[in-house]
Amino acid sequence: MPRAMTGVDSTGRPQPFDFHARLIPGPDEPGRLLAAMDRAGIGRAAVCAGGLLPLDRLAEQLNDGGRTETEADNEGVRAACERSGGRLLPFYFADPVRDVDAYGKNAVDFRGLEISPAVHGIRLDDTGVIELVDIAASAGHPVYVVTVAQPGARAIDLVRLAARFPDVTFVWGHCGHTGLDVAGLRTLAGRPNVLAELSGCLTVTARLAVARLGASRVLFGTEYPLQQPEVELCKVAALDLVPEDRSAVLGANARRVLGEEP
Repeated sequence: MPRAMTGVDSTGRPQPFDFHARLIPGPDEPGRLLAAMDRAGIGRAAVCAGGLLPLDRLAEQLNDGGRTETEADNEGVRAACERSGGRLLPFYFADPVRDVDAYGKNAVDFRGLEISPAVHGIRLDDTGVIELVDIAASAGHPVYVVTVAQPGARAIDLVRLAARFPDVTFVWGHCGHTGLDVAGLRTLAGRPNVLAELSGCLTVTARLAVARLGASRVLFGTEYPLQQPEVELCKVAALDLVPEDRSAVLGANARRVLGEEP
C-alpha cells in the first residue's frame, strides 16, 4: 500500500525527494539532516548509515580495493527515521559477508538495501550479494550500488546482477565513482531495471544520464553530509529539463521506486 506522502511546498506541489543521504552516528541526527533539508527546500529523503570509515581510507579503497570490518548502525538509522515524522526512509546498509541473516530478519523495518563494493570489498557475483538481493526482491526493496573499478564490481557486473533479478530495481549510485563514468551509462542503458542516481557526478554526466537512460530512470540525490544539498539542486537546475522531466528527476521517480506515490 502506498504510504501517505509528506513534504509539499506552499503551492501544494511535492518538494524534491533526496534518494541518497547518509546519517552519521551521534546525537545530532536526524536533526542536522532535517535542518539541511529545510534550508534546501527538500521534503523527504532515503537515508543509509554513514561514517563507517575515514574519508582517506575510503578514497584508498575506491582506488585500490579493501574492506572495513566496521558495522553499519542500521538500527540507529531506523530509529532516527522513526523520529523524523515520515520525512526519512531507512535503507539497510548490508555487509554481504555477515549481514545476510540480519537483513532477512529486519527487512520489514526498512525501505531499501545498499551494497557497497568500495566499503566491503566484495564482488557483485559473490554468494552473499546474491542472497541479499534475493531478500530485497521478496521485500520489494530497491538496491543501491556504487560500482568501482575492481573486477567483479564494475558497471558491467551490475548489469549482470540486474539481469539475474529483472524484477528488482537497482540504483547506480553517483553514476559510478569517478563523476565522469559516461561509459558506464552506455553499459547500463540496455538494462531497464537499473536507474542512475546523480549525487557527486559532473553536470555533463548528469545530462548524459537523462539523454541516454531517459528522465524516468534518473534520481536526484545529495550524498549528505559529504555534499551540500544546494549544490546538487543547482546541478539539476543547470540541466534545463522540461518541467515534466525535472519533476521526474527531482522526486516523482523516487516516489515511484519507493511506493510513495500519492
